[in-house]
Amino acid sequence: MITVLYLAGSGRSGSTLVTTALGQIDGLFAAGELRYLWQRGLVEQRPCGCGTPLPECPMWSAVLAGLPPHDPAGIAAGLRSRLRMRNRLKVPPHPDDATITALYEAIHAHTGGAVIVDSSKLPPYGVLLAGLPGVDLRVLHVVRDPRAAAFSWRRRRSLDGDERLMTRHPVWKAALLWTVWNGAVLRRWGRGAYLRVRYEDLVQDPTSWVRRIAAFAGAPDDAGLPFTEEGRLTLAPTHSVAGNPVRHVTGGIDVRADDEWRTALSSRAHAVVTALTSPLLRRLGYPFGRGKR
Repeated sequence: MITVLYLAGSGRSGSTLVTTALGQIDGLFAAGELRYLWQRGLVEQRPCGCGTPLPECPMWSAVLAGLPPHDPAGIAAGLRSRLRMRNRLKVPPHPDDATITALYEAIHAHTGGAVIVDSSKLPPYGVLLAGLPGVDLRVLHVVRDPRAAAFSWRRRRSLDGDERLMTRHPVWKAALLWTVWNGAVLRRWGRGAYLRVRYEDLVQDPTSWVRRIAAFAGAPDDAGLPFTEEGRLTLAPTHSVAGNPVRHVTGGIDVRADDEWRTALSSRAHAVVTALTSPLLRRLGYPFGRGKR
């Protein structure tokens, strides 16, 4: 059985931090956003988390060598078509599923049976994985205050260290994505093999939360945590696919809250995001104002 810890939720919620931290623990493999392997990794040849263009990375070269003949661009196009949220979490089977299954089997074999940490986030992709033969899917719902997420979407960030920029959503679109994606996660997986972590709680007590998440994923009881002291992570390179450029950071980093939005987000933007996300704010433990909870 292949255990996959699937990080679900909306973007800019801290999933890259969680994935990179977990990837430092024995028995866990930080795969990153595997739904983008085909387009960003193989077609566009963006760098692996280790900094090497993904097709040239020794780890991924070994994994990909174990796959049947495949068309990365065709698989990417098929996923874009099948994973639309308008399909209401119904992902039709497709011949490409055999290749996707083979990918997870190859990662499982190459890593010695490690838990695969997949931070693809999109709910329909999680549904697809849950339907693959031999996959034990455990869902980690990563949530962040929608005003903070919307503010983060407006920041200018380089894409994998080059001149391109990551996607920047207007605050209304970020708010709608937050509501739709998080609502879908709650409807589909709000029970059973499900754990929810809020970004705000994670950065307040990172050691306890990483330990709890690792145990939920199935890490060995004696697995060490990547903290040299409370709140300070020591990061070695990972082989994550796609994600926030922070996945390339190595060495010691301090885990601390990013609260700039509380003063920098305009009152109008705050009101727009609050109105559009109000159906889920209280349920996920967030106030309507700017105060902390």
